[in-house]
Amino acid sequence: FMFDNIKSAFSAIRNVVSNDNNIDDIVEKFQITLLESDVAFEVADKISQKLRESIQEGESDVDNIILKLKTEILESFPESNSINMIEKINSKSPKPFVIMFIGMNGCGKTTTVAKTTNLLKKHGLSVVLVAGDTHRPGAIEQLLEHSENLDVKIVRQNYGADPAAVSHDGISFAKNHNVDVVIIDTAGRIQTSKNLMDELSKISRVVNPDLKIFVGDALTGNDAVSQAKTFLDATDFDGVILTKIDADVKGGSALSIAMVTQKPILYFGTGQEYDDFVEFNSDQFVSKLLNLET
Repeated sequence: FMFDNIKSAFSAIRNVVSNDNNIDDIVEKFQITLLESDVAFEVADKISQKLRESIQEGESDVDNIILKLKTEILESFPESNSINMIEKINSKSPKPFVIMFIGMNGCGKTTTVAKTTNLLKKHGLSVVLVAGDTHRPGAIEQLLEHSENLDVKIVRQNYGADPAAVSHDGISFAKNHNVDVVIIDTAGRIQTSKNLMDELSKISRVVNPDLKIFVGDALTGNDAVSQAKTFLDATDFDGVILTKIDADVKGGSALSIAMVTQKPILYFGTGQEYDDFVEFNSDQFVSKLLNLET
């Protein structure tokens, strides 16, 4: 991953602290650099105050300051490894296990559905896809193409159909054919659209998914954070998958979404291929941001 901007923000601490600058100047410069790296204000403020406390406690060893920041950031992360998707699926009986994907238009949701399907198949699980996006032209065909590439069944109806009804059909199909996992692709939401948010809530009530995953586009920075908040209010999702991480030079959205929503990040999407999918590890991620990689 790149994250050049946010890594340089943490690198800059080394220079300013070593040069024994004024504490206020150090903290202010650091906070501004975080904000410029798409870190949400409340998160940048929290991390900056932790930096201030470390320096005020008389800590002058920059490495110790960085390690203290790492501990603080990790403690304010949600239990990142609290959702092991494969384990959760395997432990559910009777099947099927139902996963519902939500997110904005253009965030890479349908591709993420396909990557998740590919991952589950590699773990020996059978999958049926549900074309729950009955609004966007081409959405059903896009999912159909993925289902053919991955050799999995797809349940679909015509455009304009009730997504909750299509989802219900998908679960019935899975029960009748002993399929392990149902994955529901939903219409991309414009977060200000109450009707579409109500529709999401309806699907959720009808199918009662075992896992609701918000898909966020890392490149949209602070927009991804505000979107996550809106979707959290509407659906109380369980976890996050961030896409386009391979092109994210800033790195702030991943940090912000996890800290603001207090929901774990499950995977990063790192490219267009089905295997471009990396399980998230909070310790490795924060070490990378702080340039602590060994």
